[in-house]
Formats: sequence, C-alpha cells, structure tokens
Amino acid sequence: MITILNDDFSQLNTFLHEKSFSKIFILVDENTHEYCLPVLLGNMETDLNFEILEIEAGEEMKNIQTANQLWEILTEMQADRKALVINLGGGVITDMGGFVASTYKRGVSFINIPTTLLSMCDASIGGKTGIDLMHYKNMVGTFAFPEQIFIYPKFLETLPFKELRSGFAEMLKHGLIADKAHWESLIQVHKLDVEAVVPHIQTSMDIKQDVVEKDFHEKNIRKTLNFGHTIGHSVESLCLSQGNPILHGEAVAMGMICEAHLAYLEGLIIQQDAAAIIENIQRYYPYLDISDFTDESITALLLNDKKNTDSKINFSLVSEIGSCTYDYQCSQENILKSLDFYRKLNNA
Repeated sequence: MITILNDDFSQLNTFLHEKSFSKIFILVDENTHEYCLPVLLGNMETDLNFEILEIEAGEEMKNIQTANQLWEILTEMQADRKALVINLGGGVITDMGGFVASTYKRGVSFINIPTTLLSMCDASIGGKTGIDLMHYKNMVGTFAFPEQIFIYPKFLETLPFKELRSGFAEMLKHGLIADKAHWESLIQVHKLDVEAVVPHIQTSMDIKQDVVEKDFHEKNIRKTLNFGHTIGHSVESLCLSQGNPILHGEAVAMGMICEAHLAYLEGLIIQQDAAAIIENIQRYYPYLDISDFTDESITALLLNDKKNTDSKINFSLVSEIGSCTYDYQCSQENILKSLDFYRKLNNA
C-alpha cells in the first residue's frame, strides 16, 4: 500500500501505533541523515526504542559487504523477528534495506520512505530488493513486499537537479510502456523542477503498482518495466566497474534511446515514433559518452542479464508509444547498430 504523507506524518504514526513492533531500525545514508532524518524524527510519534543505521551514499555501497555489516549490527543490537526496518532514502537504501530486512532471521518487517524521485516512482515500489554482485546490477536479491510505502513529496526539495532528472527517466519509461497520455503530459514539462514533476508522480506510481500486481514474480508483463534497462544496465555496470558510477536514470535514458532505435530496426515501431522518443529524451538528458566501451564489453554484460533464457538476450521493446512487448530476441547485427547509432548522436 502506498500512502502520501501529510505534513504531520499522521498516517505513519497511526501505522506504528496499530502494529506491535519490538524495536525500530532506521536505515539512512549520509545525505538522508542530514536532510531527511530530522524531518522524520521531528514528526514520528512512538514509544518504541529506535536506532539509526547509516551507510555511505552511492551505488558502490550496494554490495554484500555492506549487507553483512548491517546483518551484524542488527544481531549485535538484538533485533528480533518483530523488529521494523524503516528505509529512508533513495533506490540504494530501499533496495539494500529491503534485502537486509527480508533475509535477516528469514525476514523482518520493513517499510520504505523514499526520498528521491527515482525511488518514489519506481525503486521503492514492487517488492524487489537487491544488491550488486561485483559490477553486475541487482544480481542478488529477493521478492519481498514492504509493509507500507510512505511518500513525502517535500523530500524532493532536498535533491540536486541531477537526482531529480534521474528519477524523471523512469517516469518517461512508464508512459512509453503503458500510458501514452502520461508520456505526452511529461514531455510538456519544459523546466524540470519539483513543482513541475510532483503532479505526475501519482500516475507513475499507479502504473508501476498496476504492473506489479498483475505479475509480482516477473513471469510476463512485469518484464516491460525493463525497457531501456537491458542496454542501460550494461553501461551502468561498466561505469561502476571503472570506478566512475553514473546515476541510474542517466543510464536508463541512454538505454531507452538505444532500445527505441533497436525497436525500429526490428520493425516493431514506426520511424516517426522512434524519432519522437529519441528527440524528447535528448531534450532532458545530455549525451553519455560510451566511446571507451567496446561492443564486446557491452555484449558480454547483455548476455548476463537476469531476463535472459538459454543464453539468448531478452529485450523489452516499445511496439508503439504506450505499449511494450517483452522476451523479444533481436539480431546481433541490430543490437550493434543501435549502439553505433547512439555513439554517432554525439556528432549529430
């Protein structure tokens, strides 16, 4: 269940009063500790003891070493199976916190309070938890629903512009795969800021929630949420392996451009729609330099994508604006052409 919080966090306090948790553990990074935790603590009403667990910010912290440290801390603090973990942060915190909570003592309760646009519209919704393995994105994880998701849009006012833009990519994706009207509303946003984005958050959340409810374990339609992520995750992983991490939404935007062109090459989408998708994404996102990455290095990661079967790369590709197909296997030639197409955009 997703709840948009009032300024006094009354819905969160009601939730805490109605449950019988033994103790609360609040997971933050140094950014949400500084900007968001004071707001939460200033409004949270509970007699329960609570502890703050802080990790460093960044995708590079989303690994088994960090998870192990958190498991050890929970053990040292005698967290029992009635404990509650509150994940206060962006996608790294909700992914990591959900994974730690869902595996500690075979699962303790957790809630997500996302603080970034990416996490509000996408990462915190759907019950996917996970950590990265080496430089492979989200390779280890669980399907585990949070008890609740609480959204406080004013947290977006603490975000740097790049973080806001990163989350906007997932909103654009939601429109492209499921709701043409949502896409058309979003591309009317001329100045990307909190005021312009907030009215569209509910629609994006509803799209993600609707898809997840139809296919929790990602056997069919949930795979459409991976549009832009097959190539995007590969580039994101390569950047991470070089010690030069990029924001998830930047990678997804690049991936959607490549995969829109790939859908055109495969005859799934007409050239006019592919061009409209690419031109509009380019309006919001600067070119991402992939000249250091060879076709072979990107393809090697594509072959290790979680969606693959029998060593064949499964893509989720738009078939028109507002509709998406999944488990689509493209020719190797067209995959390489789509990467070459993107590289040439830098000179266009």
